[in-house]
Parts: sequence; C-alpha cells; structure tokens
Amino acid sequence: MSVINEALPILIAQGGKYDAHRWVIEDELIIGRTEACSVFIADRQVSRFHAQLTRNGDKVTIEDLNSKNGTFCNGEAVNEPIQLKDGDIIQIALAQEFIYLSTDATLPLDDSEFKKASSPTQSLQLAPDSRRVWVNKQEITPPLSALQFKLLSLLHEDAGRVFPRDELIARVWGETEAFGVTDQALDALVRRLRNRLAEAETGHEYIITVRGQGLRLNDSQGQGN
Repeated sequence: MSVINEALPILIAQGGKYDAHRWVIEDELIIGRTEACSVFIADRQVSRFHAQLTRNGDKVTIEDLNSKNGTFCNGEAVNEPIQLKDGDIIQIALAQEFIYLSTDATLPLDDSEFKKASSPTQSLQLAPDSRRVWVNKQEITPPLSALQFKLLSLLHEDAGRVFPRDELIARVWGETEAFGVTDQALDALVRRLRNRLAEAETGHEYIITVRGQGLRLNDSQGQGN
C-alpha cells in the first residue's frame, strides 16, 4: 500500500511536452516562461510570469498575471481570481493544458481499489470513490476530469443502454448547471473522453453514437480478457 505523506492539491499536465508531469500545490505555484517559476514552460506563447495558483486552507484560487495570451479555466478566460474545483481544466495560452485535482482526488490508493473495480467480463473498470479508471488492467493517467469521469460512470452503470443527449446533459452537469449547456459542449466532452480512452486502447470504440437517439457504452471487447 502506498503511504500518504501529506494530502495536498495537485496540478497535472495533460498532453504536450509536459504530459503527466505533476506539481503539488503547497502554498503558491507560479506558471511561466522563466526558470524562476514553479512550473516552467519553455514556449513563447507563455508570458514570463503567466498565472498563479494560491492555496489557502482547503481552497485554491487561480489568477492570470496580466499574461499576453491569457489563462483559461474550463474554456473561460480567467479575468479575475477564481476558486478552482476538482477536475477543472486549466489552459495556459495555447501552450499547455493542466487538470487540477483537489485533496480528495490526490490520495494514493492501494491495489485493492482495482480489485473492487474489476470485472472478469469487462475491459473497462471504474473506482467511483477515487475516480480511477483502468482499461485492460492499465490505469489511465493522468486521471479523467470530473466531468469526463461522471459521463463515463453514467454510461458504465447501464452499459448498452442508449442515453438520450438531454438526459446526459442533465445528469452530468446537474439540473441547475445544465441550463444553457449546448449539444456542442456535450460533443466536446465526449470527444475528450474518447481521446483519453483511446490513449489506453486505440483499437476499440467505447462510446458509440446512435444517430437520432443518443450515446451508449460498448464494453463487449473485454469479454474473455
């Protein structure tokens, strides 16, 4: 079993040159194009001091440091300090994407989590409490974002069922936040989730679009594995 030394929020790079690199947020974390920064990104799109994450107790905020090309959280420009939520996607200009994981999502877990999630007839296993996912016993890292995991978990709970798009939007985003969420936003989420699953297994399409009806999970590949 892994030992937890200190449960702190974490920032994980997704894709690009720094893919899977991770930084613990102890107090302040500055992202920029100078080696003096905690997160050094050698890209001319990135300002010397581009953005800053600040931890205050169990809360972490992000602010843009008057960068030239902007800081974005879940696709929205960061124009003033905002509090981050577990699974938020941070984009630094067009140079690098990160996922923010809160304390609960960063706790190392032992292999019993995989055993509880495993099924002898499926190639896809999920551990809801820790938001860990395995494809053919290979864990997906960095972890899925909160919305990606929520969508996958929903489809996985009733694999084979075709979920109407409006139901997916309501259940993934929640009834309150779902108002104003477009089909394009759902399509973008599905695309990102498909890409993450394809990183682990390129030869199988797990999320199937049923024209005029919705989406369903196809996990039949795992039978016999």
